Amino acid sequence: MTVCFTNSVRCILVKPQGAMERLQSAVLALLITTIIAQKLCAAQDEDMIHYFERRFLILEGRIEKCDQDLRQYVQEFRTLSRKMKSQVRDLSISSATHKSELENLSARVERAEWDIDFVESATSHKPCIEMDQKLVEERLKEEAEEQRNIERKLNSSCNNILFGIKSVKMVKKAGDGHGSWMKDSGNDSHEIYFLNGPKNNVLLKFYNIEDFTDSNYTQRAQNVTLPFSWQGAGQIVYNGFLFFHKEGTGNEIIKYDIQKRNVTDRMLLPGAGQVPVYQLSPFNKIDLAVDEQGIWAIHAMPNMDENIVITKIDYENLSIENVWNTSCSSTNAEAAFVICGTLYVVYNSPSGGRSHIECVYDTLDIVNRFETPTVYFPKRYSSHSIIHYNPRELQLYSWDDGYQIIFNVDLKRKTEHA
Repeated sequence: MTVCFTNSVRCILVKPQGAMERLQSAVLALLITTIIAQKLCAAQDEDMIHYFERRFLILEGRIEKCDQDLRQYVQEFRTLSRKMKSQVRDLSISSATHKSELENLSARVERAEWDIDFVESATSHKPCIEMDQKLVEERLKEEAEEQRNIERKLNSSCNNILFGIKSVKMVKKAGDGHGSWMKDSGNDSHEIYFLNGPKNNVLLKFYNIEDFTDSNYTQRAQNVTLPFSWQGAGQIVYNGFLFFHKEGTGNEIIKYDIQKRNVTDRMLLPGAGQVPVYQLSPFNKIDLAVDEQGIWAIHAMPNMDENIVITKIDYENLSIENVWNTSCSSTNAEAAFVICGTLYVVYNSPSGGRSHIECVYDTLDIVNRFETPTVYFPKRYSSHSIIHYNPRELQLYSWDDGYQIIFNVDLKRKTEHA
């Protein structure tokens, strides 16, 4: 019997023997086969281990290379980040500088526009009329008689009529699109009162115009919280009292002591508050005004064919002194004011245009509305929320789409114009 092992080329010659010997030979052959197989497996395992070791060494090298590259990239990114932050800071500083320069330039352009518009609107043309000498003499006699009648009617302390706008000053841009601002028209106080929005209950009070025009004006203001909110932008300050239309009521007017901070009186204005007084400023149901004679209420009634009504009010006890149903329409009106008992209504187009005084109503019936010149206001940004006359300064205080503006007016004597 011959036993061979394939990968050793070695063969063992076994001679045939008895059954016991054959069994022993078989066991021996199996044992030898098992030992050789184990040695072969061990050799293969060792080769595999060497292979994996080489692969791991290669992977470790690659990982180390990746780690080095990553550290290099991180360092480069940090350097780039520092450069970008530095450039962003430089751009921020440059942007702030350019923004400030643009704001200054914009303000100068706006003021220049106002000046140009005023120069354009300040030119007036006088008609040239030729009359027969006899007609002239008759006319002079009639005028002399009219003059005597006028002098009897006029209050010597109030004999002015608006003839034009002399100059305009854009004081500040603050607050919302609608509101009112003013001085106390009843005394010589320099304090400024600022009422922001068509509905609010916080009055800002400034010591003077310098505090109001300061860039941090809200920190210089004294806040006065009212017990009620106002309605519209028709508030006035007169002899230390704030007069305003109470929000949520149709026609209630409140008299508020600013110093003592309490309500001293109130009144109901008959027929007022049902419809807007100005079509282009629908938030104004009652517009209060001040002139040389005291305080007035400008309003409208639904049964008056959209015509404006003015009521003279005694400011001390809030009683009605007189009422006039004017011929001035509220259609396309945006604001109005009173000078020496004469109502001036400012009109505009719903699509925007040049504000102008188109209707004049004199409570003394001295000034003919058809003989008064049409007065144009300089071009503005939107519509006037309010225009208030200050009889002590002979100026108009206006709120124009968040811009606080002062108009210096040109006044002439009624006796000269009539």
